[in-house]
Amino acid sequence: MTQDALTGTFDCIIVGAGHGGCQTAAALRQAGFEGSIALIGAEPEVPYDRPSLSKEYLAGKKTFERMHLRPQDFWSSRNVELLLSARVVAVDPIAKTVTLENGARYSYGSLVWAAGGEPRKLSCPGSELPGIFYIRSKADCDALLGVLADVGKVAIIGGGYVGLEAAAVFRELGKDVVLVEALDRVLARVAGEPISRFYEREHRDHGVDIRLNSGVKAIVGHDSHVSGMLLESGQAIEADIVVVGIGIVPSAAPLLAAGAEGSNGVDVDEHCRTSLPHIYCVGDCAKLINGAGIRIESVQNATDQATTAAKAICGDYKAYDALPWFWSNQYDLKLQTVGLNVGYDAVVLRGEPASRSFSLVYLKNGAVIALDCVNSPRDYVQGRKLVEHAAKLSSDRLADTSKQLKELTLETN
Repeated sequence: MTQDALTGTFDCIIVGAGHGGCQTAAALRQAGFEGSIALIGAEPEVPYDRPSLSKEYLAGKKTFERMHLRPQDFWSSRNVELLLSARVVAVDPIAKTVTLENGARYSYGSLVWAAGGEPRKLSCPGSELPGIFYIRSKADCDALLGVLADVGKVAIIGGGYVGLEAAAVFRELGKDVVLVEALDRVLARVAGEPISRFYEREHRDHGVDIRLNSGVKAIVGHDSHVSGMLLESGQAIEADIVVVGIGIVPSAAPLLAAGAEGSNGVDVDEHCRTSLPHIYCVGDCAKLINGAGIRIESVQNATDQATTAAKAICGDYKAYDALPWFWSNQYDLKLQTVGLNVGYDAVVLRGEPASRSFSLVYLKNGAVIALDCVNSPRDYVQGRKLVEHAAKLSSDRLADTSKQLKELTLETN
C-alpha cells in the first residue's frame, strides 16, 4: 500500500461514538441519506450512555448491557459501519481524508466531528501515581470498580457534577469521602449559590467531608501508590485512592490542526458547520459562535446538534435553536435544569431548600433564562415555557408557590 492509498471510502464519516455521533448516524438515515456511513469510536465498546457511568453504573445499579444507546442489530440494519478501538489523529480537509492512529486512511464526502472530550488531568507533583482515577469512559469506571472493594478512604478532587455524583455513590457504598474544591462553593461554575449551599449541606449530612477554597499542592504516595494528598493550606488528607473530576478538555486537536477555527473547542455556525468545507462539529467539543458562544456539555445538546448537522448534510438547513436541559442524580435528589444561566443578574428562590423540594429561577434583565429544580419535576416541566418566552415576571410572582408556573406563562413581557 502506498502512502496515498486509501483504506476505504465513505459518503459520511462520523468521528466519535457517543450520543452526538450515534444520533448523527440515526438522523442521517431518518432524513433519507442513502450513502455509506462510518462511525469511528475510540473505545472498543459499542456506543453507550456515558452519563450513567458516574451514577448507576458506578453504583452497580445498571449493567453495561442496559447502557447501550441502540439495540445490538441497529447499526447493521441501518448499514452503519462501526470502526471501534480507532482514534483519528489527522484530518486533511483538501483531500477530504481522515487518518487513524494505526495508519488507516479513509476518505469522506462529509465529516461530522463528535469526539467529545477527555478528562482534564492533574498536573501537580504526584499526579502520575497509581491510585488516581478519572470517570469518563467504561474503562475508567471498570478500573475504579476493580479496586473499590479494598478501599476505605476516597479523596475526590472537584466539586462539579461528576465529583458530587461520585461522592454520593461512594457514601452509599460505605466509603469515607473527602471532597476538595478549589473555589468557595461546589457547582460554582454551573449553579447559583442557593443550589451550591443546599448540596453542600446534603453531602455533609450524608457524611462527606467537603473542603472548600482548597487547592491541591501534591498527591503523595507510599510504596509507589497513592496514600493521600497535600493541600495548598498545608493540610494532609489520607486516602486509599484519589478520584478526579475537574472538567474535560475538548477532543478536537486533529480538527484544529487541520485549520478549523476555534479555541477550547471548535467554532460552529447555526447549522453546526465548522470553518472547513464539508466538516461539521457537534456535542461537547462544539462551540456555537452565534448566541452565547459557549460549549454545552449535555446529552440533549449533543443529540439536537447531531440532528441539525444531519439535516444540513441532507440539504435541509434548519438552525439549531434547542433549549438546553441537564440533570444530576445524587442520593434521593434529582436536579433538573432547563435553560442556560450564563450572565444571570438575579435569582429567585421558589420553595424552601429545607423541604428538599424547591427551584431556583435565574433572571437576566428581568427575563427568565433558566431554572434549577431540585425534586421539583412540575416546576421543571412548566418552567420551560417561561424560559422559551423569556418571561418577565416579578420576583414575588415567581416565588409564590401557591401558584403553579403554568399559571404564569401568559404573564409575559
